[in-house]
Amino acid sequence: MAITRLFVANRGEIALRIVKAAKGLGIETVVGVSEADVGSAAARLADRAVVLGPGPAAKSYLDPRLVVHAAKASGCDALHPGYGFLSERAILPRLCAEHGIAFVGPEPDMIDALGDKLRARAMAKAAGVPLVPGSDEIKSAAEARREGDRIGYPVLLKASAGGGGRGMVIAHDGDEVEAGFAKASAEALAAFNDGTLFMERFVPQARHVEVQLMGDGTGNVVHFGERDCSVQRRYQKLVEEAPCLAMPDKVRKELHAAAVALASSVKYRNAGTAEFLYDVAREEVYFIEVNARIQVEHPVTEMVTGFDLVQEQLRIAGGSKLSVKQSDIVLSGHAIECRINAEDVKRGFVPVPGKITRWEAPQGEGIRLDTHISEGAEIPPFYDSMIGKLIVHGKDRAEAVARLTAALDNFIVEGVPTTIPLHRAIVRHPDFIANTFHTRWLEQVLLADGAVISE
Repeated sequence: MAITRLFVANRGEIALRIVKAAKGLGIETVVGVSEADVGSAAARLADRAVVLGPGPAAKSYLDPRLVVHAAKASGCDALHPGYGFLSERAILPRLCAEHGIAFVGPEPDMIDALGDKLRARAMAKAAGVPLVPGSDEIKSAAEARREGDRIGYPVLLKASAGGGGRGMVIAHDGDEVEAGFAKASAEALAAFNDGTLFMERFVPQARHVEVQLMGDGTGNVVHFGERDCSVQRRYQKLVEEAPCLAMPDKVRKELHAAAVALASSVKYRNAGTAEFLYDVAREEVYFIEVNARIQVEHPVTEMVTGFDLVQEQLRIAGGSKLSVKQSDIVLSGHAIECRINAEDVKRGFVPVPGKITRWEAPQGEGIRLDTHISEGAEIPPFYDSMIGKLIVHGKDRAEAVARLTAALDNFIVEGVPTTIPLHRAIVRHPDFIANTFHTRWLEQVLLADGAVISE
């Protein structure tokens, strides 16, 4: 049954993005907002806005029963969680099912399975997907040393229940891995209420690549190409691009096939992203995890494929099969995205809420800006610091980099500090232009220079 009224359980640019996609399909929209977001762009564009609660996310966006109650009370027959907040919490689709609301995403059991990295590794192994050499669950510091000695250093201790760099420790020898075990476990327990750890070989010169997938729950899965997300700080992505030109076509085909095989084997439904490490020296890809939701960087893929991924999500959630075949998906040109955050880079990337006093966004051919911000907008202190995503497209990577450089130079924001000056430095760096960076490049090279960022 096609969706008629959609509840948007998120905020900011992704809430606005979902509302626009739904309207394009003739679907009514209701946005759940906190008191801090009553005047937001998504609330203004939607057919209706419902106040969930106070500004703090724990009392509004992060209360699953409150969110589902609001969706049911407003007559919605579907709910889109966006990304972040409750998007990968299985309790949300379970509550939706109890109240007869279609969840725009995978089944709750699938979210649970993929949210546990050890279980996800087992699923990938069963599907024949290449894994980073690693371990099963590690229960003590002494066991961590034994596993580290077996795998070979350096190694990475990782939290089974989460991501984003929390519960992650790099160790270069047995002493470091023993010392890091308690730290990683405590951090994982505090962040995810689960201190379970496992270990993987650390690949120093790696690229972080991911494959955009869409499945209809029958085993029918298509991919929309890969993205390179290697410009990161503390495992948080700052720049994403498509396609990844650092790998040969043979490896690219292996990457796509592995991602599709995994998703097909578990009859994955809706949008998901299979993430991999690409070992540049060995020309090998290793599975990391699956994100069971739409990604922040999905516009990069949309720019090179021409498909609206959110609309495809809505069609599938409404009961339709995939509307595209793999042969329909053809990549054209190159796209790059910069995440624009309201952060003070010089003060350690601390988020800075406040009022936008000037907002002059770049415009022109090949430029897309996904944002909920305009001049005079207030940035609340309760949420993620991202205020927009600048995406450019060119006929090739060189044109995309040139277009992005000009767009960043013409992007003027005043009232709060932003990461725009950092992005200007990134796109001008010879390593970025030459496409020779890696996942540690930003911290080890660019930020290590000390004086690369200036207003």
